[in-house]
Amino acid sequence: MSGTQLARGSLTSLAAALTLLTTGCAEKADGTQVAADACRAAGGWSAEKRAEWLRTAVSFPAEAAAEEAAVVIGSHTGEPLCEPITVQVQFWEATATRAGTDLRSVLRIRLNTDGGMPRTIGFPAGLSPEERDGCTGVLLAAYPGTPLAESELPKDIGLLVPGTAKARFRTDRVGAHRLLPPSEPESCRENGETTTAPPATPNPWGSNHP
Repeated sequence: MSGTQLARGSLTSLAAALTLLTTGCAEKADGTQVAADACRAAGGWSAEKRAEWLRTAVSFPAEAAAEEAAVVIGSHTGEPLCEPITVQVQFWEATATRAGTDLRSVLRIRLNTDGGMPRTIGFPAGLSPEERDGCTGVLLAAYPGTPLAESELPKDIGLLVPGTAKARFRTDRVGAHRLLPPSEPESCRENGETTTAPPATPNPWGSNHP
């Protein structure tokens, strides 16, 4: 092989190496190119499809550790997305009353994720397990895209009873949600304050009086 052919071969190898570095692709034995760091395209996905993807990446830690982590958007089980998607994490205060349950949005966090790195979100101030009273619960949800409209929120979640409380959003684009009901809903007034039993009337005669 002549020196000219060797030089051309070296230049070809160098060009191929530079292509791999710039494109992130590797060449198979048959000459086809495959992505070295595969990613998943989601540019044409609907909101419902993005919610389906998000569902497998969201987890809600046990309340024992919830002060630091109310919601975790973890690494996705498949390839990360080629472009991150917008995700909203929203918290509502769920106040039990005799008439039902009042929902009030208290915090909404907007973030971008491609499913490659975990993200941890804590409870809003006043709604951690240690801070909530017996009439206060929390509804939290993670969903892609724009903030939920009023027509997409649960219409009526009724009287919250621990162990059986449920919330049904009126949309398919909520990836995951969790409802933490008040601990003592049966003792709450119309204004969401806990009722207290009247103090016992002291016995003026003493315990030995017949």
